Formats: sequence, C-alpha cells, structure tokens
Amino acid sequence: MKLNDNFNFKTSNFSIEEPVSKDIENGVLKFKDYLIENPLKNINITGFYRSDETNNSAYPNLGLARANSVKNYFVLHGVSSKQIDTNGKLNDTINPDENSTLFGPVSFNMLTADASDTSSMEALKTACDAIKENPLVLHFKTGQASINLTAEQRQKIADISHCVDKLGVKMQVIGHTDNTGDAARNIVLGQERADFAKTYLTQNGILDSNIETSSQGPKVPVADNATEEGRAENRRTVITIN
Repeated sequence: MKLNDNFNFKTSNFSIEEPVSKDIENGVLKFKDYLIENPLKNINITGFYRSDETNNSAYPNLGLARANSVKNYFVLHGVSSKQIDTNGKLNDTINPDENSTLFGPVSFNMLTADASDTSSMEALKTACDAIKENPLVLHFKTGQASINLTAEQRQKIADISHCVDKLGVKMQVIGHTDNTGDAARNIVLGQERADFAKTYLTQNGILDSNIETSSQGPKVPVADNATEEGRAENRRTVITIN
C-alpha cells in the first residue's frame, strides 16, 4: 500500500502544511482498514530533515518531529499508535521551493511483526520502567515563557512518547514548588507549571489526550528548602509515565 500524495512542511518546521490533500486522507483511511485486518503489520514513518534546518521541536531531530506529526495525523484518523513506528533521518538532497516548502520529506514502509518474538516488547517495558525511575525534570525561572531542552532532554521526550504510543500509558506532568508562601497558592502554582509544560508538549506534537497534569505543590521536596539552592531544585516540573 502507498499514499498517492505526501505531507509537506515548511523549512525548520514540523507542522504539516494545510490543507492536506484528499488523496492523503483517503490513503490514510485505507491504511487504517488494512492495519485493522492485519494486526501484525506496522507502518514505519521516516521523516527527513536537512542539515541547515533549525530544530525548534522537543524531539532530537526535525525528521523525527515531522514523522511524529504524521503519526498524529494517522492516529486522529483511527490508526492505532501501537502499529506505527517513527524515526528521523538526515537527507540533504531534499530541497525547498522558492516559498521554503519541502514537498514530501516523509517516507513510508510496511513491516511485519514476529508474533513469537517477545524480546522487543520486553526491552521496551524495561526502557519505560527506567523512565519511571529517572523521569525528565525541568526547572523554571520566575516568569519563564519558553522551554529550551538539551539534547538529552529531547531524547527523553522521544522515549516517553514512544512508551505512550506502544504501551497505551499516559504522560504524567507534575508541578512542584518550594515551601515559600501560602500552601494553597503553591498548589495552584504547581498546576500552572504543569499546564505550561503541557502546552509546550502539545505545541510540539504530543497529543493532548495523552497528557495528564497535576500539582504536588510543596509536598514532595527533593532538596532543603532552608537554602536558596534547595528551593530552586524544588521548583520543578516532572515529566514521566504512569
């Protein structure tokens, strides 16, 4: 099976250009029916990116971010995320037009899973358990309006997203504060931090329905609130899976 058209993107951008053609929509619906009838089949989506593009996504590279955007399009049209694999690949042979549009920097191929091979699922569960033990922790400065992730943090976002897709778990975003000020206000502040992180994640291609937020306020400190350094450590947002 193949799509008769493809998804387009602006340079240095991972959002699918609208409108998406009817050929694509119809092709995705055919994919959905095919995958339902063939549960051992997986579709592999590879997103491509150029070395001169800027990666402003939450993913390790722009190709993976584009593949994730296409995956979300498939999921919103009824395809199970458990039957979709994504990856990103550098490709400097793709060239934008005069309007900075990249036409079809995405490829698709079908894979067949081995029902008797449980090693991949066991490895995935081990990796996801490791995320629970060592979640992503973000620290915010007062009034901070954006998030700039390190390469390691981007990889952890990709790993968490993979666990959500393949295991059907939810991404948990939990806001924490220090113990300065009113306790009730700190619960609200922790929730605001969690919601801020959720907004960033949804803007970067994580489906809203896959994210749950909550606040612990000052109740779970990881450092001594008696020092400024400790309070700074406690003002954090933790991103993990349930």
